[in-house]
Amino acid sequence: MSHIKYPLNIVNISVVALLLMTIMSWSSILSDNYGGILDILKSESRANLWSFAQQLAGTNLDREHALFNLEYWQSALYFSLETIRMSVLAIGIAGIFALMTFLHGSRNIVNGELPSFNRTYRLILFRVIRTLFIITRGTPELLIAMLLIFVLSPGILPGAIALAIHNYGILGKLSSELVENLDQSPIEALKANGSNNYQILFYGIFPQVLPQFLTYLTYRWEVITRTTIVVGLVSAGGLGREFMIRMSWFQYDRVLVLLICYISLVILIDLISIQLRKLIT
Repeated sequence: MSHIKYPLNIVNISVVALLLMTIMSWSSILSDNYGGILDILKSESRANLWSFAQQLAGTNLDREHALFNLEYWQSALYFSLETIRMSVLAIGIAGIFALMTFLHGSRNIVNGELPSFNRTYRLILFRVIRTLFIITRGTPELLIAMLLIFVLSPGILPGAIALAIHNYGILGKLSSELVENLDQSPIEALKANGSNNYQILFYGIFPQVLPQFLTYLTYRWEVITRTTIVVGLVSAGGLGREFMIRMSWFQYDRVLVLLICYISLVILIDLISIQLRKLIT
């Protein structure tokens, strides 16, 4: 294929246009008219920051600071356990449904390169599953949680389902791409030996896919744990719901306790996830 040569003046115009757009965009960011970065340097912003820091420190409180309140620490730990339950439930639901459908979301099934258990409708099934992957991973968890709150009572269940729906699409898409990039040698060897579809699936496909699938699962569990606080803001339970309540009541000393629990929880889940990945590999 011959290389396309562009006239020099077109290249020069493109470079100049890029520079102009960069200057304009950064000018708008730094401009006071757009609430830009320079707002941080204003005395009003510094005063607001100092006021917020004082509120977190609990100055002028008419009660004991939450940091020294054992009863509230117990409540915060309970909400942390709720958050863990939500994340485990969410990744469990997403993982099970992704495992059930990702194989038929791969192009190998449509092209007949891999055995199909429903050859008549494999193209329709492929389109339906791929569409599900696109819709679910493209819909924000917060929006799904807001809709589910109207159907289910507030708690960890709507939050877990919302997180599971979104992550189902991500896990399904990634797992389908794993199948599309499989090493065909074991599968061809099993076919040559007369293995049936189930044998090919369990001895040729799953051994290649499952380790990476479980790795994806642990990574998404980390992300879900960090996102629980977001869906919790719409009364979906866990630390997020308590965080929203305490913020709305301006109880910033308790917000500080919740932030400590949340950061500790994220670090703990990351460490567990790392150990799980070591066991997988």
